[in-house]
Amino acid sequence: MKLHWDESTEIYRDELVVWLEENAPSDEEMVAAPRLSTGHLPDWARRFQRAMFDAGWLVPGWPPERGGRNASPVEQMIYFEELARRNIQRAQNPQGLSICAPSILDRGTPAQIEQWALPTLRGDCTWCVGMSEPGAGSDLASLTTRAAVLDDHFVVNGQKVWTSGAHHADLCMCFVRTDPEAPKHRGISAIVIDMKTPGIECRPLPEITEEGHADFNEVFLDDVEVPRENLVGELNDGWKIATGSLKHERAMLWINQATTFERAFHALRRAVTPTEDEVLRETLARHYVDLQALWIMGYRGFSKAARGLPAVEGSILKLYSSEAEQRLQLTAVEALHTDALDLDRVSATKSARRLPWMMSYFRTFANTIAGGTSEIQRNIIAERVLGLPRG
Repeated sequence: MKLHWDESTEIYRDELVVWLEENAPSDEEMVAAPRLSTGHLPDWARRFQRAMFDAGWLVPGWPPERGGRNASPVEQMIYFEELARRNIQRAQNPQGLSICAPSILDRGTPAQIEQWALPTLRGDCTWCVGMSEPGAGSDLASLTTRAAVLDDHFVVNGQKVWTSGAHHADLCMCFVRTDPEAPKHRGISAIVIDMKTPGIECRPLPEITEEGHADFNEVFLDDVEVPRENLVGELNDGWKIATGSLKHERAMLWINQATTFERAFHALRRAVTPTEDEVLRETLARHYVDLQALWIMGYRGFSKAARGLPAVEGSILKLYSSEAEQRLQLTAVEALHTDALDLDRVSATKSARRLPWMMSYFRTFANTIAGGTSEIQRNIIAERVLGLPRG
């Protein structure tokens, strides 16, 4: 498949590329002040996000007053391609930009938009998202964190887990049960909690992939008082916000997935070739086929969506990309033997640290969970795409 764009679209691409080359943070800045978690914004990250907002490059599909330039679907796709190609993140607090701000813009009051959404877009505050609980992961509607509804405030009690960046975030979009008697999908509300509120305890969960680094947290809420005006949307109508938030998170996700896989594939080729191992050569060929399949499926789904047609490729891509990356990283570990364990082979790139192959392989297990577990994606594909009966 070869895609060609018209002249105006290529002018748009050139303008973006020039702006990125002039404004993207340098390797030196990022190495000197690394991001501590997805809830933390170093000074260089705040400056870059604010510059993107001011220039209309933060969310180009949105209107200018919200950090965009009313870009067409094709222009938005080119935007994400160019960012992914350069390994540049438009925001180091992705849950704030991709989940919380859009949710508030969709369903918040004008005061909430002014207080939280616009500062988030400008990089002035960071967020975590209180969704998963020990007994409510893939089945989010089973959450039990309770918010007692009083005249002018809520009182929240419960526990969240896998809460990315919670120990550094300023705010939390927290999903709580406000009507325990209602059916489980109908008694949930979304509220914004200041993470400095008394009664909140964050316990970072150490990660095997990077010593001393933690992003996931357990979050305990003990009689946490939240003003009633922090309710987003209607009381007991938070399920719509939760499902809308997940849609925001997955927008254009396939481009990052395909580009990440492509980058890893070429790194693997450099690491293990030339090789006389026929089995390894065949394995590399299979990985190349996986790479091409990711791009073709992505463009096919995008073409449908751009024409207003239903696109079922999203769940297929999520499942296929995370499983394919895990296979590729395992190939690297097996081919490189002890070199895959070299913890000193860490190099800084344009906006990310490259981990040793073994650490990257460990990370792939998280990728089969984040953004929708492989098990759930298989169920969605079976039931909604193939029309198979529920098991």
